[in-house]
Amino acid sequence: HLAESGGGVVQAGGSLRLSCAAPEPTFSSYAMGWFRQVPGKEREFVAGISWLGDSTDYVDSVKGRFTASRDNDKNTAWLQMASLKPEDTAVYYCAAKYFRGSRNAAEYDYWGQGTQVTVSS
Repeated sequence: HLAESGGGVVQAGGSLRLSCAAPEPTFSSYAMGWFRQVPGKEREFVAGISWLGDSTDYVDSVKGRFTASRDNDKNTAWLQMASLKPEDTAVYYCAAKYFRGSRNAAEYDYWGQGTQVTVSS
């Protein structure tokens, strides 16, 4: 249901912007979450944005570097990532949860296919 784009390879200190497009006309009713996963580890919450876009939440390791945003008229959410570090390397996923956001991946209703972000040192 969700289509992600924007991953790639970047040097440490660089920036990337991930996009998440939703075909559903009810996109505006869903909180959006961004998660990441590395092999052998559980999927980790990174950032979230409320359905209205007036509230955001970030894991401590990305605060001040990542910014979640959305445009409900375009049915699209973004994750702007700056000052990237090698430890940010992972597959990044966007996800949608009806109405109220959460840091718990199991509570999300729809997922993107994932996009690889690789940060070289």
